[in-house]
Amino acid sequence: MLDPVVDLDWLHAHAGDVILADVRWYLDGRSGHEAYRKGHLPGAVFIDLDTALAAPASPAEGRHPLPDPEVFAAAMSAAGIGDASTVVAYDDAGGVIAARLVWLLSALGREAALLDGGLLAYDGELTTEIPVPSTAVFTPRPWPRERLADLAETVDGGHVVLDARDAARFRGDTEPVDPRPGHIPGARNLPCRDNVSADGRFLPVARLRERFAAVGADGSAEVISYCGSGVTACHNLIALEHAGLGEGRLYPGSWSQYSHTDRPAAIGD
Repeated sequence: MLDPVVDLDWLHAHAGDVILADVRWYLDGRSGHEAYRKGHLPGAVFIDLDTALAAPASPAEGRHPLPDPEVFAAAMSAAGIGDASTVVAYDDAGGVIAARLVWLLSALGREAALLDGGLLAYDGELTTEIPVPSTAVFTPRPWPRERLADLAETVDGGHVVLDARDAARFRGDTEPVDPRPGHIPGARNLPCRDNVSADGRFLPVARLRERFAAVGADGSAEVISYCGSGVTACHNLIALEHAGLGEGRLYPGSWSQYSHTDRPAAIGD
């Protein structure tokens, strides 16, 4: 079974056996596709978060609902990713965006991993050459219910609920995109960007385990992960698995769904 995080040495050793996926995306409106066109890892295909990894946004479902299985399968097929493919995904932000693709593929039982350090770790020349992949067979499958949590399950008090946003958004000091500031009552803050060092590489496993244990995720209780829209929450789930603490579940609607309800919002730490 492939670890959800692989390093550059592993990538070089398996270069002919994997499909590289560039999953850059920016909350500030910059174009991930344009960044890809200006330079990417040789052979990498671009996967668009908004069209391939999410359904259209709505107040009822959030900003990045899970994509329809048929839409996701079609996007993977067009990118040359098939049922038996092994995918290594990267971005330029420590993997917090690319984690969405890795988690979706892994949830369906496909082989996928994050490239530790992502674009910043690459030791070769970037290219502007756009590959033309052959269409692959990717069979649509429903999203597995056991890997997901809905709003009711997230607030029922029976799980360790982790909020992957930065501390200022968790506390409600600021809220740049969603209707209300704050967090889901009872949630604990574990900013996903702190799973990695300044160079974008994951912290040592022992340190990751300490981080999770400090917020009650020591492997003894089921974890539900959320963030602003269900994207960066996947990074905490991958870090959890990489640390040997189980798989956890994703609340896809995350704060972008919850903040449109009349349920209470918690403020502060």
